[in-house]
Formats: sequence, C-alpha cells, structure tokens
Amino acid sequence: MAWNVVIAGGGFGGAHAAAELERVMPKQAARLILVNDVNFLLYTPFLPEAAAGTLEPRHVVTPLRDMLRRTYLRLGAITAHDPAARTVELRTHEGGRETLRYDQLVLALGSVSRLLPVPGLERAIGFKSLADAIWLRNHVIETLEAANAAEDPAQRGEQLTYVFVGGGYAGVEALAELQDFAVDAMDRYPRARLHGMNWILVEAADRILPETDADLAEYAMRELQGRGIEVRLGTRIEEVAEHAVRLSTGETLPTHTVLWTTGVAPHPSLRSLNVPLDDNGRVAVDETLRVRGLDAVWALGDCAAAPDPTGGVSPMTAQHAIRQGRTVGRNVAAALGVGRERPFTYRSRGAFVNLGRHKAVAKFLRWKFRGFPAWWMARTYHVSQIPGTARKLRAVADWTVGLPFRRDTAEVGSIGHPRPLRAEEYAHGGTHRPVR
Repeated sequence: MAWNVVIAGGGFGGAHAAAELERVMPKQAARLILVNDVNFLLYTPFLPEAAAGTLEPRHVVTPLRDMLRRTYLRLGAITAHDPAARTVELRTHEGGRETLRYDQLVLALGSVSRLLPVPGLERAIGFKSLADAIWLRNHVIETLEAANAAEDPAQRGEQLTYVFVGGGYAGVEALAELQDFAVDAMDRYPRARLHGMNWILVEAADRILPETDADLAEYAMRELQGRGIEVRLGTRIEEVAEHAVRLSTGETLPTHTVLWTTGVAPHPSLRSLNVPLDDNGRVAVDETLRVRGLDAVWALGDCAAAPDPTGGVSPMTAQHAIRQGRTVGRNVAAALGVGRERPFTYRSRGAFVNLGRHKAVAKFLRWKFRGFPAWWMARTYHVSQIPGTARKLRAVADWTVGLPFRRDTAEVGSIGHPRPLRAEEYAHGGTHRPVR
C-alpha cells in the first residue's frame, strides 16, 4: 500500500520538501500530491530584476513539473482540514471541490503582504508575485509616457513621483532596480527628462535594512541618496489618496505610484486549517518541524514558527525555507519508516541586498562586502541556487545580452488580456481586424 503525502504550497519550502521525498522514498512507497495555485516556483530574489527588465520574467520561474518527476501536481488551494479524519478539502481552479485523504500533510503556504490600517491602502501595489513585477514595470513605462505627453508641470510631477513604503530587503531592492531602469529609459522621454523624477523611500524605523548590520545599511542608504533617491526615516504613510499620499509628517506627496513592501504575514488560510497558531499567525512547530499536537502534520517556511538554533524563530527567508523543506522531506519519510527524524539545525550564513548599477551589500558568515564585489557574489550565489540548469543558463544569457544594449521600454500590459471579438475597435474598423 502506498502512503498518501499531501503538500500544500509549491514555494521554496514545499517544492524542496517534495524533491527530498522523491529522493529518499522508494518509488512505490508513497503517492506525493503537491497543491499550488500556479504550476511554477518563483525565484523571488530575482523579482526586482524581472520588474526592471534585466531578466525575462519567464526566466525567474521554474516549472514545478521540471523539478518534480514523481509528484502529482494539482492546481488549486487547500481550504479546509479535518485532523481526526486526516483529510483536506481542495478547491480547484475550475471551482470544483475534492476531498483528499492523507497519511502525512505538509503545510508550506508561505506568506502575503503585511497590511496595516491605512486608509486607501487598496490603491497601493504589493511586490510578492510575478504579476506584481510585470505590472509595476508596465506602470512605470506608462507614467513616463503620460509625463512626456502632459502639458501641465503639476501633472508631470504626479506621474514622475514614485513612493516606496518599507525599507527592508524587498523595498530597497525593488526601488534600486526600478529607479535604475527608469533612469536608463528617460533618454527616450525628453519632456519628462527635463522635469526630472522623484523617487522616495518611506521607512517607519530609524534605519533601512533592519535584517542586516548597521554599517552595511548605512552604506546602502548613502548609495541610494547618491543617486538622488530620498530616504524618509521615522516616517509613516497616513493615507493613500487617488493621486497622492499623506505622510505622518503632515506632508502630502502627489503621486500615481505607491509600492507597499512593509514586510509579510503568514498566509491567512492557515486560520481555517485546524492547526495551532502563535500570536503572529504562524503555525506552532517543534524542532523537527512537526506541528505541535498533530503527529501527521508538518509546517515550514514563512507560515511556520520554526525554532532557530541561535534562539527565537527562524527568519522568513528563502535560504531557511529551502533547508526546512529538505528537513521536512526527510522527517516525513522517517515517519513512514524510511530513515530517522532529525531536528532543523540550519543557521543563517549571510544575506545579499542588490542595489542596482553593479553594486550590493553582502554578509557571508563573519565577512562583509560592499559595492561591486558584493554584487558579483550575489549574482553568483543566486545563479547557483535557482533550480534547473536551463534557468541558470537563461539568467546568465539575459545578463550577458543586456551588457551592450539598453533595456526595452515596450509596455506590454495587454499580454494575457486579449480583446473580445466584438470589441469596439473591431466595430469601428480598428487595426485589430479578423483575418478573412
């Protein structure tokens, strides 16, 4: 009889848990089912470069079917959980519902953008998915086009002001890459260039990059400020209006672009899955990543409060999720009679923050790096970590091809959104005519 192992979530943790199970479990011993909302793994460290056009968006994702040969992939979401019956409810993309029985369940649901009670926050854009990155790039191009066509200087100012909220890894990297992209594109927009852009980073704390050492954060801030980027420390967003934001300082900034990157929160669907949660909404697990009080349920990644060997809770990073996935894969196999359980013992080895323009800050073990050496180390590390030889080669090819050429400024927001055949353009003899 084959054991049923259900894995909810196909991010770094879930995908690597499935890969580890494929490696250690005999072929006929377990039936592996991975439930995810998309059929690919997004390599999130490359998301800012995808938004900035440095990397082709398809080259920062790896199809899960390429990574996993024996795992049955189901597109959908887990919406309910009965621990006593050992079943979960699957809602498919088509709207159907199925009940899946499991012998072992792995929760790797990841996280969502952390929201605060800010009026009008729905007008801001997050930065968690490939769709966010593509939309943001198209939006920046649209603002350049609108500013170049505007006659009113005030309207140009609104279009060319970009407000990023949150000075952590995601906010700093997204701001650095997109500002670099916009500066490169500005030569094609002469009227917008004469007016100039205004890039602003708003951070509630007294420093940026709280996840890294203070001297590296100070270098990163000086680098951003040297490029004309305003860094507002000790400042919060009080309201997001239709074409402006109001700051805690009382100042109002006219803008059409607000990017919200103030951290992440565990996936809200965890509340419906009958698992114990801590005060922050993360699943409570022991040192083996087994959910406390549930013998056959495991949790990892951003959705789990995994104990850190150095004390406290493991940070929400890709490097931790990958190692937790491998640990859970081995421990699930042990629970099914293959191998033995092991605690999660991984300690952080460092971090990289890309600042664009061939500069970064990095810490590896006890060594610190700045500028070009850190940027080269960051790219080398990420190429080694992105799954699949094809994706590694394509990323390197994108970077190499981009060296002698300027980045493309085509606005392709209509891709994936075809006009219906009876659209007004056809009725009035527009350019999109059916072929006879």
